[in-house]
Amino acid sequence: MEIVAHTLWAAAGAALIRRRRPLSRGTVVATLVLAALPDVLQLLPLAGWWIFGDGSFAALRGYAVALPGQEPMLPPLVRLWSHHLHCVAHSAPIAALVTLAVWAARRTLWIALLGWWSHIVIDVFTHSADYYAVPVLYPFTERGFDGIAWITPWFMALNYAALAGVGVWLLLSRRRPHGP
Repeated sequence: MEIVAHTLWAAAGAALIRRRRPLSRGTVVATLVLAALPDVLQLLPLAGWWIFGDGSFAALRGYAVALPGQEPMLPPLVRLWSHHLHCVAHSAPIAALVTLAVWAARRTLWIALLGWWSHIVIDVFTHSADYYAVPVLYPFTERGFDGIAWITPWFMALNYAALAGVGVWLLLSRRRPHGP
């Protein structure tokens, strides 16, 4: 799935959680950032290459929107770092280690991590073997599940229709204060 949809689904999840328990604005923002971060993180080596090397913004933009096999040529080290950051950010074992470490430090679940977890779970099923399959068990394997490619037009339409439906439901089902 793409960054906007990940963020909107995380926002819907945060809205649902807020109905059951208080969430600070900072926690909601952190949830949204963590929902988008796995797709942004892999662009950092390209951004570094553009800013500090001889890369270009056109290469960064081209990589961000490329179809499989149509990515721009990148220096081997930039490609390697980008690939492994993608794998790390989409890895359930790594997310589990981070979640356990945060749990051990805080003695409670940090709700914002659900943004990251939602990204991983959604991507496992919305990326196909032909369209950047998600290496959910990295570093044990780089193989991914063959789901449906999120870029498939009917699936994108269905996804945004579902997001709109959830948004309307969230608005219509808000608790209203009781009148006098």
